[in-house]
This record gives sequence, C-alpha cells and structure tokens, in this order.
Amino acid sequence: MKVLVTGGGGFLGSAICSMLVSRGDNVQSISRKPYAKLNAMGVAQFQGDLADKGAIHLAAQGCDAIIHTAAKAGIWGDYNSYYQTNVVGTKNILEVCKSLGIPKLVYTSSPSVVFNNGDMEGVDESVPYPESYLTAYPKTKSLAEQMVLKANDDALATVALRPHLIWGPGDNHLVPRILARAKAGRLRKIGNRIVMVDSVYIDNAASAHLLALDHLSFQSSCSGKAYFISNGEPWKLWDLVNEIIRAGNGNPVDKSVPVSLAYFMGWVFEMTYSLLRIQNEPPMTRFLAKELSTSHWFDISNARKDFGYEPKVSIKEGLVRLKASLQKA
Repeated sequence: MKVLVTGGGGFLGSAICSMLVSRGDNVQSISRKPYAKLNAMGVAQFQGDLADKGAIHLAAQGCDAIIHTAAKAGIWGDYNSYYQTNVVGTKNILEVCKSLGIPKLVYTSSPSVVFNNGDMEGVDESVPYPESYLTAYPKTKSLAEQMVLKANDDALATVALRPHLIWGPGDNHLVPRILARAKAGRLRKIGNRIVMVDSVYIDNAASAHLLALDHLSFQSSCSGKAYFISNGEPWKLWDLVNEIIRAGNGNPVDKSVPVSLAYFMGWVFEMTYSLLRIQNEPPMTRFLAKELSTSHWFDISNARKDFGYEPKVSIKEGLVRLKASLQKA
C-alpha cells in the first residue's frame, strides 16, 4: 500500500511511518521541513504547508491512503493560525482525496474536541461536542473532525482517532515540557483532589492508526466514526507526571495551588498576553487549569471491537523504556 502521512516528521507521524515501512508499505510524507530520520527510513519527503492544496496534491499522487496527523497544537495563540492549519488544511486533504480518488483517510483528532471543562470519567464516543471552547486548538480540531466524518461516503472512507496524551521515547512536546518545568521549579499541582487520566504510549497510538487503516472501507464498522485511543489504564494525574519526572531524574512535584487561583491566573495571563500581543505561550491559561484539575479517562471498547485495537505496551513498561531513552540522551 502506498500511504501519505502528513506531519511524518512529528512524534506520532514518524512512529507511524516507521511501522508502515517495517511492514513493507510505500510511505511518503509531507511536512514543512525535511527530516533526516525519515530519509533513514526510506520515506519519500515533500515539503509544503497544509494550507497549500497544490503541495498536498503533488505529495499524494498515486497514494492508496492518507494518514493525516499534522496539526497546529497548543493552548494559546492566534485563532486564524489554528484555523488555517487544522480546518483549511484538513479541507484541502479531503479535496485532494476526492480529486485523486484516494479511498481511505485516517484523521488524527483529539479527545479535547469533546472536553466540556468538567470531569470525563469512562465516557465513550456518544459524548457530544460542547457548545463552546476555551481555546482555539480544540475548537478547530472539532470543526475538522466533524468535516472528516461528514465526508465519509462510498468514494472516500474516513475515520477519526482521538489519542489522549501521547508520550514515550522521542517525545518532543509533553515529556520535555514536564521535565523543563519541573527542573525550573515552575510545576504545581492544581487543586488537591484526586483526578484520573488516560494517556497512550507512542507505540500503541501509532499501532491504532495502522489498525484503523487496515480495517477501513466504506462498508466497515469503523467508517465515518470517531474513536478514543488510550492505554486503557487510568492513572492518578500527578502520579503519572511524577513518574515521568523520575524517569528524567527530576524531583517529584509536591506543591499545589488552588484550582480557583490557577483559573484566575489563567484569565489574567490571557488578558495580558492579548493586550500586549505576546506570541509566546502563557505559563497558565483557563483551559490548562481545567485540564489539570479534572479527570479524563475513556471507554476504548469501541476501538477494540471495531478494528481490533489493543494496547501492547503498558504504562509501567513505557516508563521503563522512557527512562532508558532519557539516560541515553
């Protein structure tokens, strides 16, 4: 199978490319810059922006499927920049699939598309989209996900996966951020109540995409649907954070701030950064305060049933692998 992976140089994208190559698929990637690790895998690379439909059209020539992992992620920033990448970019992907007759699209979404600022405990995919969002990322990912699922038809089968908190060796986002903040003494627990979270080890997240791809067709049980993807092992949030910090030989977090104070400071930072047009990400936002003070764990039985997803690497085994990789770095 010839597969185009958008964002193939990213953490998830490169893991997917590696798995595809390992099983003998012909893999291409489109991203904004070239990556040596993709060259080493033998992945054909194309450079371009998702807002440029012509670049996508060129990269997708002759492909049998697209796995669309590329996105603008974050908790802060100009709404239009998120919209252009996450919504316009996805619209371009869909149009290229239609124009080239590509029959399969696996879209990487996020559980944040249904986050309603409260606890999400054991919820499945029947949970509705909220009426409003606190930041641009979940709103634009929600718009894109709905567009992808609506596009499902007999010419293009689509599926959306919602992996939650992907981590592991090679992580260039979540783990480095946790370790940097812990080292600087800038990490605090939000509130004192116990909250449980799902996460997903990188190999499990990548494997889910290949399983969905292989099962996907217009007649399949997964077409036109969204699925939560996690390890299926809810952990206490700060236990998981502290284990990641220990893997990096850091000191666990023990200090906390009240939820109300964190939320208020998030509002203050948002107002200040907006007024002063500061582009950097604030140390706290209202969205982040809510995310860190509520439970997020999901029922993944539909992914198990519809395309055979099964997490192969446990959280404990993942932490062992993470520690080994950090010690080598």
